Amino acid sequence: MSGTPRLSINQATIKYADLPTALEVTASAGIESIGLWREPVAEVGLETAARQLRDSGLRMSTYCRGGFFTLPEGPARRASLDDNRRAIDETATLAAAGAAGSAAVLVLVAGGLPDGSRDLDGARDRVRAALEELAPAAEAAGVTLAVEPLHPMFASDRCVVPTLRLALDLCRDFAPEVVGVTVDTFHLWWDPDALAQVARAGAEGRLATYQVCDWATPLPQDVLLSRHYPGDGVIDFAAFTRTVEATGYARDVEVEIFNAAVWDAPFPDVVARTTQSFATSVQPYLAP
Repeated sequence: MSGTPRLSINQATIKYADLPTALEVTASAGIESIGLWREPVAEVGLETAARQLRDSGLRMSTYCRGGFFTLPEGPARRASLDDNRRAIDETATLAAAGAAGSAAVLVLVAGGLPDGSRDLDGARDRVRAALEELAPAAEAAGVTLAVEPLHPMFASDRCVVPTLRLALDLCRDFAPEVVGVTVDTFHLWWDPDALAQVARAGAEGRLATYQVCDWATPLPQDVLLSRHYPGDGVIDFAAFTRTVEATGYARDVEVEIFNAAVWDAPFPDVVARTTQSFATSVQPYLAP
């Protein structure tokens, strides 16, 4: 067991590791939890993935990802919603296979503006409609849909939900165990309202998962790959983590990094560096 018992390695941090390798590298480092992604699970098949997760002894902290709800009504939107129903079932299966404390949390990215559209309000209405359509399936499966607000620079192509306030407003008509939110420091650090909204998420029982990585400038040409190890940038992890802990959140804390240099490094080195940065920048502010 490591000295960071609530650390989870989001599989995106070791993107090029297949599922068996990601599980082995994480468990060998003494880390107890992993956040899985759908693509590596699909490569081996759900039944095999569930068995491999069970054999690893790891918890699953989240499953990434569903969403992309902003298309207008038509075959493409129907196909997206059907795929999200499959993701809900996959989440439930994998959470049941993981070690005790696994979380049946499906992270959702809302989706960007459809091609040619400038209608943000309409896109957000379609996100709300998708949640309404999927909530019964999530409730029946015991899965929490965790809406993730993304930094505003992604509003056009990835996520029309740029603030935690807006994410929580989209959730308010649903039971908190069915629709909650993802708090990711990379996406929220800039928002002067963020910590108040984290507290609100806790008060409403909607804080489904807490993800951490750092922000540093200059940004690369592909801004998607601009995430850094905690402590290598400007984010105040003490303030975020203390606010999250004050809500009573007691689940795993994921480190999720999209960064070409990190992805190209040896997987054990990345996991070791992640553990060290988490121990320094996040762990001191977690409840004992």
